[in-house]
Amino acid sequence: MMKRVLGVLAVVALSGCLFKGKPKPPPPAETVETTAARADSLWREALRQFRAAKWNKAAVSLDRAVLIFDYADPRRPLAHFMMGEVLLAQDNQLQAVREFRKVADENASDSLAPDALLRAGDAYAELWHRPELDPTYGETALTTYKEVLERYAGTTAAAQASQRILALQELFADKEYRTAMFYYRIKAYDSAILSFRNIVATYPRTRIVPQTLEQLVRAYHRLGYVEDLKEACQYIARFFPDTAKRVVLECPAEAPGAP
Repeated sequence: MMKRVLGVLAVVALSGCLFKGKPKPPPPAETVETTAARADSLWREALRQFRAAKWNKAAVSLDRAVLIFDYADPRRPLAHFMMGEVLLAQDNQLQAVREFRKVADENASDSLAPDALLRAGDAYAELWHRPELDPTYGETALTTYKEVLERYAGTTAAAQASQRILALQELFADKEYRTAMFYYRIKAYDSAILSFRNIVATYPRTRIVPQTLEQLVRAYHRLGYVEDLKEACQYIARFFPDTAKRVVLECPAEAPGAP
């Protein structure tokens, strides 16, 4: 029986040797020309997928293309910029920041650099869109927008960064106002006053300033801070006449400029 098994195995082994195909030839050696052709092909595919908003496929093609691009390839900054946009579309803001910063920091003179830095700020801003949340990402977005103003003054990106800063300041002012009103409701008027004054001093162009001044006057009135009350009423009468009408009972009639 054993001899018979060994015989079968021998036949199988022999047949494998007889019918085994020829060994596959090694893949052709990579050359500069073939690498460049592959990079071009991947780039065309990445552009096609990006324009079609097929983010996953675009990310794969972009990643492969960047790996084989020459470091001085002029398409490299655009590839990183596009990858940043892909990641933003996929709600992957922090990785998007890294891609945008590669453009702004490694290719600072590239025409895309100002917009890339602006988009890095946008990515941080997307992570802080509600005033009641931790403002860390909002503060980082603000810092990034200010960096755009400093590094690329006079550009379209700088003009857009200025508008983004105003929008962020609205959120910061709203957050501070919520804090102030919390103190006001629990009758911690001095703490409320500090927050109200900070809003007026730090975010003077925000929409919530008139409402803040109204509450500030009422806090002064409750605490009997006569001089501060007069000063606030004068300021309101001069710059916010509509608000002055709402605090006529709190503002002393003898205050110069009071209604």
